[in-house]
Amino acid sequence: METKGGEALPEIVADSMIPCWHVLWTHSNCERLVHDQLAKKGFDLFLPIVEAWSRRGGVRRRARIPMFGGYLFLRHAMDKASYLQVYEARGLVRILGERWDQLAVVPDSEIETVQRLLHSGHPILPYPYLRQGQRVRITRGPFADVEGILVRVNPKKGLLVVSVDLLQRSVAVHLDCTQLEAA
Repeated sequence: METKGGEALPEIVADSMIPCWHVLWTHSNCERLVHDQLAKKGFDLFLPIVEAWSRRGGVRRRARIPMFGGYLFLRHAMDKASYLQVYEARGLVRILGERWDQLAVVPDSEIETVQRLLHSGHPILPYPYLRQGQRVRITRGPFADVEGILVRVNPKKGLLVVSVDLLQRSVAVHLDCTQLEAA
């Protein structure tokens, strides 16, 4: 926009004044504590909870646990005062990001997807975060403890490559990705 002089420039909304989803990292088992403190102060929070099997004192039972242990989400237009108010919460380790004015942001679409999964009524299971090209270890089955490189991931199967460096040769096998973990 060009001005000839004397006119006011249009107001630019700072990125920090747009409500965004931020990640709060908490001490172990303090997600609910941090959530409740900040909810009382009027902050918009999202703590996804799932049911999972838990063992205490040798007894297995269903328990409601955070989907992402140690983390919860905060939607807020973060200014310095808000940042300090959030940072005072007991049980909070930190808000993810570089500084108060350069906080990490989770895209709305990712939060909406998690919310849709929670409201679907389908069972939700933890799943290792695996990337193509990552070194992985097979956790069970006939190839337990074998390590290789995950080359391709489909919804049900991954292609695991095992190499013999000295021979400069590799072989590949299709595996169920639920049997893999990061090596």
